[in-house]
Amino acid sequence: MTTVDSGRKVGRGELAPGCPAHEGDDGVWRIQDYATAREFLRHADTRQAGFGIEGVKRFAKGMRLAVLYRDGPEHREHRRQTAKYFTPKRVDAAYRDLMRRLADEQCAVLRKRGRADLSELSFQLAVAVAGEVVGLTESRGSMAKRLQRFFNLVPDGDARGPRALWHGAHQLFTMAAFYWRDVRPAVAVRKKARRDDLISHLIDEGCTAREILGECVTFAAAGMVTTREFISVAAWHLFGDDELRARYLAGDEEERVLVLHEILRLEPVVADLLRWTTADVRVKGVTIPSGVLVDVGVAAANADAGAVGDEPERVCPGRRLADGVGDMGLSFGDGAHRCPGAYIAIQETDIFLTTLFSIPGVRMVREPEVRIRPEIAAYELVGLVVEAPA
Repeated sequence: MTTVDSGRKVGRGELAPGCPAHEGDDGVWRIQDYATAREFLRHADTRQAGFGIEGVKRFAKGMRLAVLYRDGPEHREHRRQTAKYFTPKRVDAAYRDLMRRLADEQCAVLRKRGRADLSELSFQLAVAVAGEVVGLTESRGSMAKRLQRFFNLVPDGDARGPRALWHGAHQLFTMAAFYWRDVRPAVAVRKKARRDDLISHLIDEGCTAREILGECVTFAAAGMVTTREFISVAAWHLFGDDELRARYLAGDEEERVLVLHEILRLEPVVADLLRWTTADVRVKGVTIPSGVLVDVGVAAANADAGAVGDEPERVCPGRRLADGVGDMGLSFGDGAHRCPGAYIAIQETDIFLTTLFSIPGVRMVREPEVRIRPEIAAYELVGLVVEAPA
């Protein structure tokens, strides 16, 4: 195993001392070691929290929630029926050529301009790929720009103050634009003739227009925004470490994916997962009471030396892992809500980065600013500028 001297770039809190699960002064229970986190995420007596779920429930009264916000048998059945859209076989057959074409297009944009913000290029790619999976293929104008405006409108400060009201009004406006220009045209086409995508499946299930919109917004956040951030952080690591970049570019696909998995283990886009307990939950000898909020520290668990070995905060592709620990740790979650799009995200990241680094003389001319989006416990990289000499 080659140990690459490349540490974490985004930054996270330190591992908390003490028992595997403990209650904080704020009443929130916290889990920060790998084994306890995985066991808890697989437990049936919990329900989804975070990701703005309380606001969604208020807005969505009387309608079916998006799959991200559901739990129990209904959630499991939906995941079972839609799993076919995310299998490696399906991704390779249906989307790999699309990913290559889109990566070529975005890198051509970079070559033409001479320099570009990497997050803009990667977001165009992520939006198009996720749009194909979902069925958002009949858009009028730029869906990426509309979604970018929507996800940039995050209220801060007083939730009832004038600024929050302004943010709320603009979010409704941008969501309406997303519906009329992206979702509604796609639904109209598929009502006439179904296709093999998620929107067609939702129509067959009898979902209303609002319910389909909710699913599309959820997939936009889960499949577009997070993939953009991972592409950016992986590129940041590769640009900043000559040895790691050389290993990545010289390797076959299996080796390159191993490098990406290790970067993602160290830099999970979503650092914390929240759950409510619906009954007493016993993990590693500790009983977490029913009805409490539990913060599962994904970033901390992924840096648990007992699971991932020595020097857990260094990038070491091929490191020796404890039994049952995956290369990416818990970066895509675990249990019923494990992200189904893991394979898609890794494949499009690899295809885009290999295309990007094949440009002669490509280099990073400005490192990004790291911001944290507390509403989803995720990082956001702003201003990573790359240059392709003429």
